[in-house]
Amino acid sequence: MNHTEPARVLGIDLGDRRIGLALSDPTRTIAQPLETLKKRAGKRMPVQAVVDLIHEHRADTVVLGLPLAPSGVETPWCGEVRSFGEKLRARAGVTVQYVDERFTSARAQRALRELGLPRRKREEKARVDAGAAVLILQAWLDRVRRP
Repeated sequence: MNHTEPARVLGIDLGDRRIGLALSDPTRTIAQPLETLKKRAGKRMPVQAVVDLIHEHRADTVVLGLPLAPSGVETPWCGEVRSFGEKLRARAGVTVQYVDERFTSARAQRALRELGLPRRKREEKARVDAGAAVLILQAWLDRVRRP
């Protein structure tokens, strides 16, 4: 790998059961789906698995979707997301940013529908979670690139 290549950005849609992941290209212009991690019921969030991906993909920034209520106020789950972000910051030494993720799952489902995928494929939860992570990351990339 070319070590002069700029660090990438990892986008995360943190859910109760799954963690959708997306990764920026080296120019930090385009978000691409990475994978979806599963969280087993009753188990802790897989922080180390995400830290390993941060190192593997040379990300220096993590963008987490913040699940605000429709009114814009923080929900109880926002505390879980912030706690997860703090663990990533401490363990991986990354900058952590938060993006309003309201309606990203619905937008991801709509985008999959527009791709013409069969209903069975569209409704795969992991695909929707990775799509939501792409939308979260792309929103942040677009915002920071604006002059």
